[in-house]
Amino acid sequence: MLGGADAAALLGARHADPFAVLGLHAAAGGRWWLRALLPGAAAVSAIDAATGQTLGALARRDPGGLFEGELRGLARRIPYRLRVAWDGGATTESADPYAFPPLLADGDLHALRDGRHPRPWTVLGAHPLVLDGVAGTRFAVWAPNARRVSVVGSFNQWDGRRHPMRLRHDAGVWELFIPEVGAGDLYKYELLDRDGHLLPARADPYAFASELRPATASKVAVPPPATALPAARADANRRDAPIAIYEVHAASWRRADDGGFPSWDALADTLPGHAASLGFTHVELLPPGEHPFDGSWGYQSLGMFAPSARFGPAEGFRRFVAACHARGLGVLVDWVPAHFPADPHGLARFDGTALYEYADACEGWHPDWRTHIYNFGRNEVRDFLAGSARFWVEHYGVDGLRVDAVASMLYRDYSRKPGEWIPNAHGGRENLEAISLFRRINTEIGALPGAIVVAEESTAFPGVSAPVDAGGLGFHYKWNMGWMNDTLHYIHEDPVHRRWHHDKLTFGLVYAFSENFVLPISHDEVVHGKGSMLGKMPGDDWQRFANLRAYYGFMWGHPGKKLLFMGQEFAQPHEWRHDEALPWHLLDDPRHAGVMRLVGDLNRLYRATPALHRRDCEAAGFEWLIGDDAEHSVLAWARRDGEGGIALVACNFTPVPRHGYRVPLPDDAPATWREALNTDSRHYGGSDLGNGEGVLRTHDLPAGERRRTLSLTLPPLATVVLVPA
Repeated sequence: MLGGADAAALLGARHADPFAVLGLHAAAGGRWWLRALLPGAAAVSAIDAATGQTLGALARRDPGGLFEGELRGLARRIPYRLRVAWDGGATTESADPYAFPPLLADGDLHALRDGRHPRPWTVLGAHPLVLDGVAGTRFAVWAPNARRVSVVGSFNQWDGRRHPMRLRHDAGVWELFIPEVGAGDLYKYELLDRDGHLLPARADPYAFASELRPATASKVAVPPPATALPAARADANRRDAPIAIYEVHAASWRRADDGGFPSWDALADTLPGHAASLGFTHVELLPPGEHPFDGSWGYQSLGMFAPSARFGPAEGFRRFVAACHARGLGVLVDWVPAHFPADPHGLARFDGTALYEYADACEGWHPDWRTHIYNFGRNEVRDFLAGSARFWVEHYGVDGLRVDAVASMLYRDYSRKPGEWIPNAHGGRENLEAISLFRRINTEIGALPGAIVVAEESTAFPGVSAPVDAGGLGFHYKWNMGWMNDTLHYIHEDPVHRRWHHDKLTFGLVYAFSENFVLPISHDEVVHGKGSMLGKMPGDDWQRFANLRAYYGFMWGHPGKKLLFMGQEFAQPHEWRHDEALPWHLLDDPRHAGVMRLVGDLNRLYRATPALHRRDCEAAGFEWLIGDDAEHSVLAWARRDGEGGIALVACNFTPVPRHGYRVPLPDDAPATWREALNTDSRHYGGSDLGNGEGVLRTHDLPAGERRRTLSLTLPPLATVVLVPA
């Protein structure tokens, strides 16, 4: 008979070791006792799983649903099932969760504890499987400081008494196999903290799918099988490849017919075709993981392993990625390891203690975003974050990650006043734990063929895209935030004042090859009062469009990979609005259609001309021809591919045409050229002033630093690109 203290603890959902008392247990004299806690049951009997014969009835020990009884004649432990007659009249028969031995391997648990498990999602979370012929789901969650953890869900009336879990003490992991629970079932974890207080039910940190907000339950799901990137993608992500990224917020690219969120399958039918038709090489998605608040755009995530339910079943995301690959597009996903929101169903004080976050608010609370900061030094958290990064690449087939808010992770004093931060072990401001974590993640992702990691890092932290073995952080690329800020400042100026800001366009070349840079015109530049790209442009309506076209030409001719946020490819006039679709009707206006035609032609020229991309990240691929003509706001430079290929780019950032403008050329420049692209072309909505479709010939001068020149017509507010004829 079960002791009174154990019985009271079970009935009160306070028992810390349910497997010690529930299930089948041997007693003195070769007797076997079976106990089950089944609130709402009227009668319970044990059935031989092999023969279907009744082994014995269990007596109701307590009205709360505690049953126990001796199974007479049982000589050894055998598989059994519980036949339950419920108070409402229904009868069910199923295997007993407390009949199964520990499930998680000691090696896996030790690896989790030590922070060295390469794929922690295979251990933790909810995994449908078959054990001893019984179909069900194995649940496992890390909560080392909890007194009791139960699985609650749609299958047990969300009752924390029914399925308390077993604690694997070495790793602080709780586990339980629940028969007949499978894909689609909703669940959470119910925890008592170490003082016995009941916490709000938690979603599974390792859930593969979730309910649509505002509901917060996790959903049992099977992720897609692990898959390698297509062979062609590895070459497409290389440093010497053309990379032009189309950044997308999936919820507002288009809307469903009813105004709701589009499904991944609907997006797969339209978005890849649009991006590919414009010559982009990659699509980058704002964080696709599950998140509670639409207005965070996914950057306050609680679904580090779960595509958002906003867009339908999780498997639809894999089909979307495959559709992009089928159109020759890579897929990058924004990924947020810096912080997480404080929603009560999430990670904050998960087991009643600071588990995923730093305990001290000077380390663990972000004052700007009012979010928690991950504890980058804790082994289990490092596995959680590194595992999430790897999971998206391996199981959803994405080409890589763009890591958000890297600077906030690198510096302990980020956005903090003196006295509000804790120095590192050496007294410095760098977060050594985050630096170590980045190196681990980038090494592991970099070992997957073709996969890349891109940093959004806004400071001059050294070696962000340098290899780990050379002392760097190991990112493949870094967003060039300085270039973005400087050039947008310049282009916002009225042309009459630009002569005083010429350095804003040239200074970026001082450091352009210190990292592997991406030039980003991202979502952050077209929200929160910053205006759209078209809205930033000065002048009358004609000048605004011409300025934008000239700026895009400057950007695509400049060293560095390219990124453009959706809507800016057709000059959306207002700021991005996350809760409505892009204004696609603007394409009926030839001015907007012309800008989109230009973006497509820029991408195609960039991809087809090795001189414009092969040495994007190398100083040897760039040469100033005119960098100091501030008086006329003119710049010109040469791009080289390292194999003899060359292209010329010239920009005129005033509305004054320049006829017969002489551009000095390198001595090895070819004698004949042609205009490959002119942002002032009538095809794009310009005045169609330029250098025609014929051949341009160089002129040799008798003396001077450069003896060869090219006489050009520079259209007003325009960029021209020339290639050898």
